[in-house]
Amino acid sequence: MTFPSPDTPLYSHPLPQIEQWLRAQGCQQDEKQLHYWYLKRDSWQAELYLDIEQIVVRYLQAGKDGEDIQRAFKYSLTRQDIEQAVFSGP
Repeated sequence: MTFPSPDTPLYSHPLPQIEQWLRAQGCQQDEKQLHYWYLKRDSWQAELYLDIEQIVVRYLQAGKDGEDIQRAFKYSLTRQDIEQAVFSGP
């Protein structure tokens, strides 16, 4: 499956392409709640949620005192911008 150019807004990608992109980044899809994805890196881990208008990312125990950090990224951002923001970590 080929992707549109990296500077294409994420809303211009069909859902199967977004799912393939998340898999390519190392995310694993929840088997029961298909809009939830999980990502584990050496120094951090996150849960991603594909909402109607945005991707919501919760970095687990990444804040002060082990608090979660939550961020949201609109689908109007480019795939490249979202990739750099989400997958660079908290």
